[in-house]
Amino acid sequence: MKNLKYILLATISLIITYSCDNFEDINTNPDKSTLVAPEMLATQVLKNTFTFNGSGAFEYVYGNLFNKHVALLTAVPNGNQYYYATYGSFGAYSRLTDLEYMVEFAEGSVSQPSYKGLALFLKAYYGFSATLAMGDVPYSEAGLASEGNTRPVYDKQADVIVQILEDLKQAEAYFAEGNNFAGDIMYDGDASKWQKLCNAMQLKVIQTISKKATAEQKARFAEIVNTGVLMEDNDDNLKLVYTETPNANHEFYNGENLRITTAISKLAADFLKENNDRRLFYFAEPAQKLIDDGMSESDFDAYVGALTSEDPTTLAFNNDNGEYSLLNERYVQFMDGEPMLRFTYSEQCFIIAEAIEEGWVTGDAQEYYENGVKAMLEYYMNLPHTEDFVHGMAIDQAYIDNYFTGAAAYATGGSKEDRLKQILTQRWLIDFFQGNGGNYPQFLRTGYPEYPLDPSTSLNPDDTSVYPKRYKYPASEQNTNPENYQKAIDDQFGGYDGINKTPWYLQD
Repeated sequence: MKNLKYILLATISLIITYSCDNFEDINTNPDKSTLVAPEMLATQVLKNTFTFNGSGAFEYVYGNLFNKHVALLTAVPNGNQYYYATYGSFGAYSRLTDLEYMVEFAEGSVSQPSYKGLALFLKAYYGFSATLAMGDVPYSEAGLASEGNTRPVYDKQADVIVQILEDLKQAEAYFAEGNNFAGDIMYDGDASKWQKLCNAMQLKVIQTISKKATAEQKARFAEIVNTGVLMEDNDDNLKLVYTETPNANHEFYNGENLRITTAISKLAADFLKENNDRRLFYFAEPAQKLIDDGMSESDFDAYVGALTSEDPTTLAFNNDNGEYSLLNERYVQFMDGEPMLRFTYSEQCFIIAEAIEEGWVTGDAQEYYENGVKAMLEYYMNLPHTEDFVHGMAIDQAYIDNYFTGAAAYATGGSKEDRLKQILTQRWLIDFFQGNGGNYPQFLRTGYPEYPLDPSTSLNPDDTSVYPKRYKYPASEQNTNPENYQKAIDDQFGGYDGINKTPWYLQD
């Protein structure tokens, strides 16, 4: 009865956060599209792809709960914090029509190859997120509704991955022609940055299927690393920059009423404290109770994270007593708040470091690990709007130069598992309060960092003792594409579209 009550309450506020691509659909009017320049279509599609799904502070916080960076401290439980996964989405595929028009309207221009590259990259991006979220998905026939195909087949996940990698390879070739293009809100039309991103994305795709990667795919991984056409520093980060322009400001701006019921998670706070990592002071406020007891706001011990699996009533009670470290005030103060990171040079470093540890490619894993951490520390060191919000513990170059001591030192004397845990936890931290939900598949793949799970508070409707491994297919598929939907769940999951079923990429 307790879990039933929680499920009913959770459905009120639940949003899907598993993948980056559960966004609002775009209603494209073919009769009007002939009047739109390719750069306008590029801007619109990029905006709808990389902005956060939803609007306002509540949706933004909910989007951070599944990956255990933060905890919501209200007595009413939120499903995203307690593993209540429901339905995925194919909504991003609706943008493929606009991408086709974008390429068509660029015909004859010097920029057309780059628009072709953008279209292929985004199709791969949508397909990758969809297949990680649900399993077998339409890909080869995705986006063909305008041609009359409203019932696309579901491709096997293994085949989807192969097609995604080929599309990313072709996209990289288009961008390699070096033709910059207009309408790009992410890289300002710099084709060379998109080229590097396409290669980095291939590394991510191959590593994400590490349990199933073929010898050929691992060789491709090594080839990409060895060619060196990859992200070089934070300037290559794929990020959405917020501004003070109406409808372009950070979703959490002016969200004070919610900030005071949102804390850094125990998982994040404990790792940062163990490593003497000053990002803690950028992420959170000291616990008020400890400040009242005489602790300094610059003391690591004044920061206490909330256990995300704790009973929500207990979380709310403890918060009323000032026992937790709430989110840093800077998050609500600025319209042009912290950019949303979608893919970073740091993540690329951690991807390669893991691959070296696994023997996929030769190199110095420690160097890649340290470069990845340094890049994130430099990112926060140079982030605007932090000077008055870091509790006297600003990150500076001297701090970065001396970071790798104690627990933060690469575990060269430990086991491979010790080092992988370091790499993967640092990778997880990149997404802190970013709202993109991108790390959950990496957690499912590796088990690091270990997300808290308590069967007594879990809202997993099928089994409270396990982590959900996927979202169910959109409910509409049962009516709009019933034969292909049924075949997909029959082939993969014995006829049951369950959230605890194991998709191909996670099978040993």
